[in-house]
Amino acid sequence: MTITAPPTTKPMQALVLTAPHEFEIRDDQPIPRPRENEVLARVRAIAICGTDAEIVEGTFKGRWPRAYPFIPGHEWSGEIVGAGEVAKGYGFVPGTRIAGTSHSGCGYCRMCRTGRYNLCFNYGREDLGHRQYGHYTQGAYATYVVHTIKAVFKIPDAMPFDVAALCDTASIALHSVKRPGINPGDVFVAVGSGGMGLLTAMCARALGAARCIVVGGGKRLERAKDLGFETVDYHDGDPTARVREMTGGIGADVAIDSAGTKDSVAQTIRVLRKGGRAAFTGIPKEASSIDFQKIVLEEIDLYGVRANRNTMEEVIPLIADGRIPAARLITHHFPLKDFAEALRTFNERVDGALKVIIEP
Repeated sequence: MTITAPPTTKPMQALVLTAPHEFEIRDDQPIPRPRENEVLARVRAIAICGTDAEIVEGTFKGRWPRAYPFIPGHEWSGEIVGAGEVAKGYGFVPGTRIAGTSHSGCGYCRMCRTGRYNLCFNYGREDLGHRQYGHYTQGAYATYVVHTIKAVFKIPDAMPFDVAALCDTASIALHSVKRPGINPGDVFVAVGSGGMGLLTAMCARALGAARCIVVGGGKRLERAKDLGFETVDYHDGDPTARVREMTGGIGADVAIDSAGTKDSVAQTIRVLRKGGRAAFTGIPKEASSIDFQKIVLEEIDLYGVRANRNTMEEVIPLIADGRIPAARLITHHFPLKDFAEALRTFNERVDGALKVIIEP
């Protein structure tokens, strides 16, 4: 592919949110310019995330985004077409193929210095260097996007751009699995059969889980079976009882909730054996009832998950060599101009939609 510099006078195309659940595809947006530690990239593929759908809906109005108009999007890949001098010094030169992620910490607070930049104490302070792209910082549903080099990662030449757009999601899944930890031979349960749920199961298997059980429903469970996972359909009765039946009455060693519902949070805890570990990567919208007697008397460990930290460089080679077969989650492709139909396909799970790719 020939890499050319971006036009200096022509505008770019972008998805622009103008109000909750109101958006336009505009062809008059100015192309952003990179600073010293930033790159300008031509976006080749971007995946719709469940958080994107919530941001479009206005669920987090005032936080994500802070104001309108706003360009969302954070699961993307492309190639660099422009870079600041500091970025070039680190090897981020025009022509470099990259995948992006959303978090870029300030780099100086205690959280950042200990590697937990996803919990940066200066969250939201762009004047101090923090960014969360596609959330409150302008995102990647556009022809071009600017990111700091702390939030972009080089990808292999052989990795297709649509697959590379899943690296951010997969890195969150890997962080979700690493938080509670996987010991060789563990029984793992993914509560939620969407893209994130299936990716957590892939990561758990890659890290040594002996059995991976996916709790969910609909056509997505068929994809889980195709990937070699055991499945439990919550439409067929109490999934907790079914998991216990499948594990000889003991329960799972590790469970991760990616659904973020009142029921899924409770199920994630109930499927665990004594001494089990649970992580929560879905963002609940309502309070959940938690069985604290079980947590105390059975010494259950609970872990919250905020996006990812330091897992992009770990997950990219696992996707590249097939140990995490993320490509099998891609079900649809749309041009940016058809974003409305793409979003409907994602939200309504048309034909079992999992990862829907937009190509600006």
